[in-house]
Amino acid sequence: MLLTFSPQFYGTSVAGITQVLQKTGCARATFGFMSILGHDKTFSQPINWTTSLFMLAFHIGAVAALFFFTWKALALAFVLWWIAGSLGIGMSYHRLLTHRGYKTPKWMEYFLTVCGTLALEGGPIAWVATHRVHHQNTDKEGDPHSPQDGGLWAHMGWIMTGQAMHSNAKELLPFVPDLRKDKFHIWITKWHWVPLTILGIALFAIGGWPFLLWGVFVRTVFGLHSTWLVNSATHMWGSRRFLTDDTSKNSLWVALLTFGEGWHNNHHAVPQSARHGIVWYEIDLNWYGICALRALGLAWDVKRHKLAPSPHGDERHTAIKPEVATAVSPLVISSGD
Repeated sequence: MLLTFSPQFYGTSVAGITQVLQKTGCARATFGFMSILGHDKTFSQPINWTTSLFMLAFHIGAVAALFFFTWKALALAFVLWWIAGSLGIGMSYHRLLTHRGYKTPKWMEYFLTVCGTLALEGGPIAWVATHRVHHQNTDKEGDPHSPQDGGLWAHMGWIMTGQAMHSNAKELLPFVPDLRKDKFHIWITKWHWVPLTILGIALFAIGGWPFLLWGVFVRTVFGLHSTWLVNSATHMWGSRRFLTDDTSKNSLWVALLTFGEGWHNNHHAVPQSARHGIVWYEIDLNWYGICALRALGLAWDVKRHKLAPSPHGDERHTAIKPEVATAVSPLVISSGD
């Protein structure tokens, strides 16, 4: 299924994607210089010490893991990184719950959501609402984590200073009219820390300190920074295929760290597309996972866009099928993504 551009698709605006930026053979990286620390909003906001000390403890645990290294623990961390980062954040929180890029049975949606809680990025309602706000106000006033306010702010400062919207449920609810009707998502948002806690206890019981430190602390810290790089790095450095009205860029190295989320300019051009790597050489493991679900009959109405030669023959554009506008009927909300 190919996507068209419409403002009703979770905040996608017609002005959001105006034209093709580059010719087919000229997809060069463009690097915008932006100070990571200078004039950063992080240093003008009060620190949320509860959040900051909690994060500090996880980083200390990750460093301590270096003294408890085993190959089994490393392999365990790698598998859990994929479960939490790809199945949980990329395929569930982002492409399924936030943008409704595909449909899946409710039991599968709930399973993927639980995987997302293992990433220590909050519950689904908080995550989805924050991301929808980001798309609505990308690089403008109201964007929760724009590098326009500083690179450190976009990466983690907005969380360390308490600006992350995770604790104010009433503030978040207007952006998630779909999720707030689902009792499971309401429950798991409140108790999102439970699955990770149970996992930690189980890992310690099975493999002692190596399994706990590598399977929870190292894996979580690595996953957090990988996700945060999408907020910071892919709005600062990389290449732009589409001329969107924001600073989103495509980044191979961030895509590799996030299972495909680094093709951020592609994503901002058509947010509802379940496929972010839209050409064969743009590695997108989350898209491959969705394709696997579709092959098993566990995913349908998969929305995507693809590049096709333009009539002029020297540039690329997004191919559109006229019937898609009526075939796709995502929930309409006045604000959010």
